[in-house]
Amino acid sequence: MDVILLTKVANLGNIGDRVKVKSGYGRNFLLPSGKATLATPANVAKFEARRAELEKIAREQFSDAESRAAALKEFTLRITAKAGNEGKLFGSISTTDIAEACTAQGHKVVRSEVRLPNGPIRMVGDHQIVLHLHTDVDVQLPVTIVAEE
Repeated sequence: MDVILLTKVANLGNIGDRVKVKSGYGRNFLLPSGKATLATPANVAKFEARRAELEKIAREQFSDAESRAAALKEFTLRITAKAGNEGKLFGSISTTDIAEACTAQGHKVVRSEVRLPNGPIRMVGDHQIVLHLHTDVDVQLPVTIVAEE
């Protein structure tokens, strides 16, 4: 399946690139999410007419992500949770919990932007997570889990 990318897609290409993808990936992900359109002659002409507008939107999203990353640079997230004597949590801290805690402390973060490299957090202590704010912007965020008294 031949498609034209309308946004930058990780490991695939930039705006305006004409790429060949498997039909399932194109039909089930790229086309419904608006990240690409079929590469027909009519769509190519329509894309070229909108190219400047799409690139402007992409630049705005990138600059927004960079400003959010700058605000999160010196931020350390602190979460209190119930834990046993050895520091093992009753339950775990997931992407949803981290996104809600960041939002509560004044930094708007969506659950889909949180990446937990080692899976859900199950122990008290200091942990490093990654916030994927944009295709090109990742932020390391230190998270401290404290036992509730």
